[in-house]
Formats: sequence, structure tokens, C-alpha cells
Amino acid sequence: MRKRIPTVALGFLIAYVIILLTIRMFESRIIFFPDVPDRLEGDWSPKGFPVQDTWLQTSDGVKLHAWWVASEGAKFTFLAFHGNASNIANRADIYKFLHTLPANVLAVEYRGYGRSEGNPSEKGVYRDAEAGLEYLVKTRGTDPRNIISYGQSLGSAVAAHLAVEHPVGGVVLEAPFPSLSAMARRVFPFFPGAGVLVWRQFDTERALASIHTPVLVVHCTHDAVIPPEMEEAVFSAARPPKSILRVNGYCHEEASLVGPAEYQDQLRTFLQGIEASPDLHVAPKR
Repeated sequence: MRKRIPTVALGFLIAYVIILLTIRMFESRIIFFPDVPDRLEGDWSPKGFPVQDTWLQTSDGVKLHAWWVASEGAKFTFLAFHGNASNIANRADIYKFLHTLPANVLAVEYRGYGRSEGNPSEKGVYRDAEAGLEYLVKTRGTDPRNIISYGQSLGSAVAAHLAVEHPVGGVVLEAPFPSLSAMARRVFPFFPGAGVLVWRQFDTERALASIHTPVLVVHCTHDAVIPPEMEEAVFSAARPPKSILRVNGYCHEEASLVGPAEYQDQLRTFLQGIEASPDLHVAPKR
């Protein structure tokens, strides 16, 4: 029996490594959910909302679909990156909320999501974000100091990464998580090596160390997807100037629907602070 123990342990170790490698092979399918609940679900022509279908080209040649929503007299533009599942059509109410501040909104659809071409990956969605920024600056003539990189859940990591690589006026992170590794440890506690497999992927905590523009973190006090303590950890990692809004309620990406008045007040205060402190607008590019 004693002689068999090392053999059995080796067998378990080999099986465990195979499982981890399988997870690695199918990583993109585990991380991204463009077809949940359905890739094209939602209202693509929301009534009374001035959505303009826009097409973007990424640096690696992928054609992306986006919504451009102009607001007359608006100074700021939200470059919006949604959460993991579904598409921009299912976030129309959120973009309406931002639009009424007033503010312009460019909602970018990730590659492989909605009507966009391609297949999602971490590097890919970062390129998608850059395509949105390039469109605003070069096509719309938007001053980068008036662009707010706005991300929800998975999109919060995209928004933070964009602000590290390119100058923007501010960053809003709703329902953020510290890193994919931290999420992996939470979702797969029975696979200790799962966090290592995605080490430094979608690492918002690390990105925040290099962001010098104003940051606003927003989260619900009862978030069933990302524990509030993780969202609080993101706020702790951010450099000043920073602020946080805790919306009392059960929600994930729906803070603007659960607490619209307080969220709108917080955003207006945030934007006023950016406008009053121009020296804080642009983060140093790495």
C-alpha cells in the first residue's frame, strides 16, 4: 500500500495538470460570453433615443459595431465598455442615463459580440477600446481631456487599461474586479492553480497604479457577481484623486437603474472636478 501511494499521488497530479491545461486551451470560451443569453438579443433601434450606428476599424483589421449618441451642448463624452455577457443593445437604458447628464456616448461593441466581427481575446478587446478612442479623437475631433473611459464589470478592466496606455480625462469603473486571477480564485476555489493560469490578465489593480487621472468607482452593496470587498479593493488600489459611490441595493451593472439620482449627482460632481482641474486631465503615457 505504501508503495502505491506515490503512484496514486502522481496520477492525481497528472490529472490535475491536464485539467488546468484544458482550462487554458479553452480560456477564451471560459472568460467571454458573447452568446449569453443571445448575441443579437435586445432592441437595436430604441425608441426616442438618437442612436447612430457607427463602424470602427481596429489596428488588426477587425470591423466593430458601435453606437454613437450625441447630446447637444455636451462637453464630455463617455467611451463605454459593457460587461461580459450580451451586447450594447441590452445596455440601452444605461446609455440613456449617461446621455441625460448631458453627455455624448460612444458604446463600443467588442469583437465577437453583437454585430462586431472577430473573436474576443484580452489583447483584442484592448485594441477595440483603442479603436473607439481613435474614432472620437480623429473622426469626431474630441479633446482627449473630455473623454471619460467608462467600464462596467469586465469592461472596467478594459477602461482602466485604456487609461494607462492613452490620455483621457477621467475613468469610471462600475462593478470592477481586481484582476482575472482574483476572480479565478473565487470561481474555482477547488483549482488552486487556476489563478496562476490567468496571472496578470485583466489586472485592474496593477493598471490603477499607473493612472493619474481622476477615478470614480461605483458598486452596489449587494452584488451577486463580484463581491463588494473586491470592488472596494479596486478603490483602495486607485491613486488620488479618486472617489467612490456605493449604491444600496441588489445589482451588478444596474447601479444607474437602482440609484439613478445619487449616481447622476456623483457623476456631475466628478465631471465638475475634472473641468475645474485641467492639470489632472491627462495621464502620462507609458
